[in-house]
Amino acid sequence: MHVVAVLALDGVVAFDLAVPGQVFGSSTGERGAPLYEVRVCTAPGGVRAAPAFGAMRLETPWGPEALLDADTVVVPGHESFREPPPEEVLELLRAAAGRGARVASICVGAFALAAAGLLDGMRATTHWRHADELALRHPAVEVDPAVLFVDNGSVATSAGVAAGIDLCLHLVRGDHGATVAARTARRIVMPPQRDGGQAQFIRHEAPGDTGTALQPTLAWMEAQLHRPLTLDEIARHGATSVRTLTRRFRAQLGTTPLQWLLRARIHRAQQLLESTDLPVEQVAAATGFGSPVTLRAHFTRAVGTSPRAYRSSFRARPPVPRDAARA
Repeated sequence: MHVVAVLALDGVVAFDLAVPGQVFGSSTGERGAPLYEVRVCTAPGGVRAAPAFGAMRLETPWGPEALLDADTVVVPGHESFREPPPEEVLELLRAAAGRGARVASICVGAFALAAAGLLDGMRATTHWRHADELALRHPAVEVDPAVLFVDNGSVATSAGVAAGIDLCLHLVRGDHGATVAARTARRIVMPPQRDGGQAQFIRHEAPGDTGTALQPTLAWMEAQLHRPLTLDEIARHGATSVRTLTRRFRAQLGTTPLQWLLRARIHRAQQLLESTDLPVEQVAAATGFGSPVTLRAHFTRAVGTSPRAYRSSFRARPPVPRDAARA
């Protein structure tokens, strides 16, 4: 089983610490079998939680040396992120990465990865409030303060709070496909389609706000993925202008309507490739791309592989009826 080691440094942020366990621990196969084993690793004697969580200490059966047995290592944010972790911890991070473990960070956990030299020459992100400091302290790192997460393949970083969930769901999607990631997202009541390139600066509307909630429009757009949609048509459905629609998407989702629509089409194509035997031509039609050539271009750019190669990697379910394409 894929082992995820979560390194809890002293002053760990409890929310960040819980994210990998919640996401990876909620990921199951078709028959409900867990896909990951999550191990929280603490120094002997335990670690403190950040002061916001009161006098809480955490001690687990696994020490930092357990990083060497992990397939994925996650470093959550911690209170003293400006100070490099102990050298023995940095050596363990380097050794884990050197033996092929995937390494990821949540929020200011990126500072620990940078201190270990694992981000040198790479693009990375962290919470926007601390991005300038990360860039100043580690000039060999290309810091992007605007995005939710950055995945370099073997090393990934994410911004603050919910962006850690987005990154973990993204990693699950890469490991097991869009169907498993979507099922995990539903289980933890999270949207499965917030991708790394979306902005950190997202304004969340209060539940009582009127005229700004996008959920009805998003649900309608998802039901129309099989046909072309224009900005004017989306705005008409939302009873608003194109300008207002675009502003609301930027404010609430950190992206544009057409960018969101493209990603929704890609995710639907992933699900169809995994769960049906539809030819690629019919997948292209069912997801609004029209032709296999257009599907292939957008799919390869977004996912990093062709539709046929993706199906070969993630095709696991028995076929469902062909009329499920628009379900």
